[in-house]
Amino acid sequence: MIHAIVQYGDPVLREMGAKIEGITEVHRKLVRDMLETMHENNGLGLAAQQIGMALQVAVIDITGSERPSQLFVGVREVPIESMMPMVLINPILSRPRGEEVGGEGCLSFPGISLDIQRAHEITVEATGVDGKKRRFTCTGLLARAVQHEVDHLNGVLFIDRVDPAQLEPFKPELEQFQKKNKRKH
Repeated sequence: MIHAIVQYGDPVLREMGAKIEGITEVHRKLVRDMLETMHENNGLGLAAQQIGMALQVAVIDITGSERPSQLFVGVREVPIESMMPMVLINPILSRPRGEEVGGEGCLSFPGISLDIQRAHEITVEATGVDGKKRRFTCTGLLARAVQHEVDHLNGVLFIDRVDPAQLEPFKPELEQFQKKNKRKH
C-alpha cells in the first residue's frame, strides 16, 4: 500500500522513533508499504516518520544510482545490490570516518536540494525485517543515505545540518510547507 509522504511542518518529522522490540507481521507489512511508497516516489530512502509513524524503521534502495558507494561486511567488500533494498530496524551508527559535502534531497521537502556535510564512511548495526542483526560498513552515497534516514528516526532533518544562510533561498517554500502541513495533536 502506498502511503502519502509527510511533508515538512508536520510534527511527526521531529519525533524520536520508538524502538521496535519484536518484529511482527504488522512490522513486515509496514516495511513492504514503505518500500512500495519509496519506489513510487523515486526515493533512495524512507523513514517511518515520513509516512506518519514515529518508529525506528527505515528503508533504503540505491540500486541504479551512479553515485559511488562501497559496502563491507567484516573486511570483505560485497556488491551493493546484494543488500538492496535495505531495511534498518533500530539502527545504531558508529565509527564515522572522513567528511564530505554532497547534495541531498528529501521526499518530505519536495523541490529542495542542499549540500550537506556527512561522514564519508560509517558503521551500521541494525536488525533486518527477518529479525537478524546485521553489521556493515559503508561509504559514499550509501553512507549518506543511511545517515540521512537515521537522522529522520531521531527527529533530525537535513535542514538542521546546514548553515541557516544556505536555507535563505528556500525560506518561502519552507514557510509554505510549515503552514500547509501543521497537524493538530
